Amino acid sequence: MTKTGFWWDERCFWHSGGNYAFLLPVGGLVQPQAAGGLPESPETKRRLKNLLDVTGLMRELHSGSAPEATEEELRRVHPREYLAEFKRLSDAGGGELGRRTPFGPGGYEVAALSAGLAAQALRAVLSGEQDNAYSLSRPPGHHCLPDFPNGFCLLANIAVAVEAAFAEKRAGRIAVIDWDVHHGNGTEAIFYGRDDVLTISLHQDRNYPPDTGHVEARGEGRGEGSNINVPLMPGGGHEAYLSTFRRIVLPALHRYRPDAIVVACGYDASGVDPLSRMMAGSETFAEMTRMTMDAAADLCGGRLLIVHEGGYSEAHVPFCGHAVIQTLAGSGIAAPDPLKPRLDSQQPGERFNRLQDEMIGEMAAFFGLA
Repeated sequence: MTKTGFWWDERCFWHSGGNYAFLLPVGGLVQPQAAGGLPESPETKRRLKNLLDVTGLMRELHSGSAPEATEEELRRVHPREYLAEFKRLSDAGGGELGRRTPFGPGGYEVAALSAGLAAQALRAVLSGEQDNAYSLSRPPGHHCLPDFPNGFCLLANIAVAVEAAFAEKRAGRIAVIDWDVHHGNGTEAIFYGRDDVLTISLHQDRNYPPDTGHVEARGEGRGEGSNINVPLMPGGGHEAYLSTFRRIVLPALHRYRPDAIVVACGYDASGVDPLSRMMAGSETFAEMTRMTMDAAADLCGGRLLIVHEGGYSEAHVPFCGHAVIQTLAGSGIAAPDPLKPRLDSQQPGERFNRLQDEMIGEMAAFFGLA
């Protein structure tokens, strides 16, 4: 059986963003919710962990926590001044440094732990201690710029992990696939001028951030051609994502030939997610995982890390995550998705799929992958 790591820590579930009603801070005419808070709540992650426990899949995983990322590790990505201000506000009871990134007391330490989980999981995979791994990181990280957090992301978890791997000479080239429904603008910005990281983002066109994620953004300088954005039309479902993998993601990976693959795994492309208009299901995420595992086996000895990002349906994220982790571990323990019949019946029709596939083909040709 595959030796799959599962990196998590109860303290990540305790991260708090304060009193919000959806994306609006409470006050004035914005009434508090009965169960108030941001869409980025602990319950999606906690319920995923609980489902793994209930089905028994957790017993097949190699579970552990990790130390907080050190200041030295964080400073490879984030400026000293940014970290100092974040720590100051955290010690003073919390605050907000960017757009939609509020945090409570101890927010700095929890964010450093979230990044530390990803970094330690990548070490375990690159050292051969584990065949592959899943990091249940929270808060998420793929929107965080070096000195400006946004979109619920306070530290760039994957970038911190990748830079640690480079600094420790565990890898020379890493590919990052981001299938969160929102553009991975932070990861893109951090590696935009470099050719030692290939960044690929599949996202709903102009969702968040609405001003990034364009096909024409290909990197600059040494990084020219090492950034690939695939904006998908709202309404795209299972076939749109698999077509993108077949025609763009897999050819790009084989052209690049990384030493390891890291996935920014958001489940917010789910057909019942409140922050997107896509129609992916748990089978979509499982199949993308399988295709990525096959590519990793061909290219880099199977070295694959999946890092949890977004996903805001408390009912559906656990089933999507369970499908991914079951696939990652090669396990026979399943959690049948109760929303599958509904999502199957609502998949886009033939005309939509044909139009979307034509657009994916045009993007593949633009990237030189056709």
